[in-house]
Amino acid sequence: MNIEQFKAMLLEKGITLSDKQLDQFEKYFHTLVEWNEKMNLTAITEQGDVYLKHFYDSISAAFYFDFTQPLHLCDVGAGAGFPSIPLKIAFPHLEVTIVDSLNKRISFLNHLANVLKLEKVHFIHDRAETFGVNPSHRESYDLVTARAVARMSVLSELCLPLVKVGGHFVAMKAAHANDELSVGQKAISTLGGKLEQKFTFTLPMEESERNILVIKKEKQTPKKYPRKPGTPGKMPIE
Repeated sequence: MNIEQFKAMLLEKGITLSDKQLDQFEKYFHTLVEWNEKMNLTAITEQGDVYLKHFYDSISAAFYFDFTQPLHLCDVGAGAGFPSIPLKIAFPHLEVTIVDSLNKRISFLNHLANVLKLEKVHFIHDRAETFGVNPSHRESYDLVTARAVARMSVLSELCLPLVKVGGHFVAMKAAHANDELSVGQKAISTLGGKLEQKFTFTLPMEESERNILVIKKEKQTPKKYPRKPGTPGKMPIE
């Protein structure tokens, strides 16, 4: 996917990128590749692949969820900033908080935010399990996103405690989302969520399956969740 195709395919979805925004994506790409030489941020480094599999794929959440509204978004385990930084570039009014367990990735994100001149972005070095019990963050976000971090039964315990009642958790998945959902339903409901919508589409050009799961937070998460770091992965709610 070249830059013109990236711009045109987003325009088809009603998302218009200015020259400034396209410049930000170009700087994002170069900064990602430069830092990737000294730390492992991504296995995807070819420009066309980065634009398709990272930038376009991240923004695809906005094809199915309204990002034009004023939102404070928390991105759990964003790694090199996906999906939240591409979404922030496309929708500059968003306030974004990223929590990641690796400090070197937080260093990259701080540098990236300076290069891109992003405002209203916060990067926090923490485990999602401890972040989710912090009263400053628990049940305080309009939207929580996660892209291919863990299976739904685990991911729900990391993300839903951060969503305010009435807010949403948007999980971005590749194939086999139905299997994950059937196993993850118990965790979703236990933690106060309910599947609102599921969207399946194919990523253009490579035609690989993608799924966007939109979960609404209907009631407060019980105080015992999230459990201690590592426990959700070892003993998922299933």
